[in-house]
Amino acid sequence: MEDSNELIVRKNWWDRNWKWFVPTGCLSLLVLFGLFIAGIFFGVTSMIKESDAYAGAMKEVQQNEIVKQKLGTPIETDGMVSGSINVSNNTGNCDLQIPIKGSKGKGTLFVIAVKKGKWKYNELSVYVNATDEEIDLLEK
Repeated sequence: MEDSNELIVRKNWWDRNWKWFVPTGCLSLLVLFGLFIAGIFFGVTSMIKESDAYAGAMKEVQQNEIVKQKLGTPIETDGMVSGSINVSNNTGNCDLQIPIKGSKGKGTLFVIAVKKGKWKYNELSVYVNATDEEIDLLEK
């Protein structure tokens, strides 16, 4: 009988596990990056929706009889707000496009305003998708 004194070399951790570790690590980095971008996006969107300019514009559109007649009630947001709001102390400006909907149809609320103590709307209008009509909410 032969005496076998062979040395068994055991592979290190990396050599044994790299095939699952590399794809899992890359996927984890992609998921974390996606969550970071989504967090920034939803943070900015919620800041816009909590602004005085947004709230005032939505109040105006919900009280306007012509818009209620064209879009139906209740009038609420329908998707993602786009645009920008810049506020510093008691001054600022905003330029927003807010998708809205009612029971009869959809439209877009356009808001351009300047803040000097309180918001003054330079443009506040609703574009009705179905009829290509624009309703100026600042006309009295």
